[in-house]
Amino acid sequence: MKSIELFAGAGGLGIGLHHAGFHPVKVVERDAYCCDTIRENQKRVGSVVTDWVLEQGDVRKVDFRAYEGTVDLISGGPPCQPFSMGGKHKAYDDARDMFPQAIRAVREARPRAFVFENVKGLTRASFQNYFEYIQLQMRHPEVVARQGEDWTDHHVRLEQHETSGSRDGLHYHLVTRLLNAANHGVPQRRERVLFVGFRSDFAEEWHFPKELHSAEALIWDQYGDGAYWDRHRVAKKDRPDNPALKARAARLGEKPAGLPWKTVRDAIADLPDPEHQPDKARGVANHRFQPGARSYAGHTGSPLDEPAKTLKAGVHGVPGGENMLLKPSGEVRYFTVRESARLQTFPDDYVFHGSWSETMRQLGNAVPVRLAEIVGRDVERALRFAA
Repeated sequence: MKSIELFAGAGGLGIGLHHAGFHPVKVVERDAYCCDTIRENQKRVGSVVTDWVLEQGDVRKVDFRAYEGTVDLISGGPPCQPFSMGGKHKAYDDARDMFPQAIRAVREARPRAFVFENVKGLTRASFQNYFEYIQLQMRHPEVVARQGEDWTDHHVRLEQHETSGSRDGLHYHLVTRLLNAANHGVPQRRERVLFVGFRSDFAEEWHFPKELHSAEALIWDQYGDGAYWDRHRVAKKDRPDNPALKARAARLGEKPAGLPWKTVRDAIADLPDPEHQPDKARGVANHRFQPGARSYAGHTGSPLDEPAKTLKAGVHGVPGGENMLLKPSGEVRYFTVRESARLQTFPDDYVFHGSWSETMRQLGNAVPVRLAEIVGRDVERALRFAA
């Protein structure tokens, strides 16, 4: 199925959707470093992005009317800084808010479906009205703001259109949910808001995929039957003693249904230690030790035997403590780019272009590939059966 990918970044959402069966006829990204990463991988035989038609530039200058009726999906992650928990929270007063452009692309190309994502901060109580406004625009993309109209007045008109029962023109059925990537097998506690819309002339029912992984299953795996430690060949004397988690496992009584959360150890255990095995590490792409990690209040790193904390880009592209590994010994070190890519479930043959801080910024802004693929497969299936 044909798609358009907007605000592609380093490619996480697009790669996941590509794995799910969507093939981009246009990929738009403004950031030069992200484009360099995609181009670097396009040089590699068999890369998932080899056939992507990449356009480096401002999405505001792209005319999507040429694709009207020819694409099945539009996807993308409109820049999230206006809503980021770590940003300045300017939202609709921030020129970086690209939701209007994402909605314009839908209005002009009229895809059968769209998938957009954004950060958890968009659901903050202080953004509630704007969050509702975004969703109304997605459902009714042809109810366009008038020249000079304030967003709050446009919001009122959209509400009136919604409640009038009128379904003239382009209309989408929208499903929105805050997803924790860890519940879908990503070794990272990363919460993202996903918007999935289907054009109203497709009557297929749709819901977000079932969550198959859980914290309870991980607790049992570690402190119930100990299978986790056996898989990783951790000697009994080296296994952590955590009375609280042991008590929780005992209260469970039996192995929970479903799969355990994936941990940092699950993701990186087979990689050579970049600090103590530098020669072996040099044989792995993007796997170089980065010195200077230190722990301080609010920046304590991700424990080895839990899902990682949310990888972050940092306000100026320099990651914080969430991008550190916390070893069982209490020592910390920065994750390498390759380890961070594993935590974001990028394929091992996908390389990142730029300095360590720049590539970590790309990864901190990315959508986990596995999460995108899981959602994308259900979207693709719905479109295929509705065809």
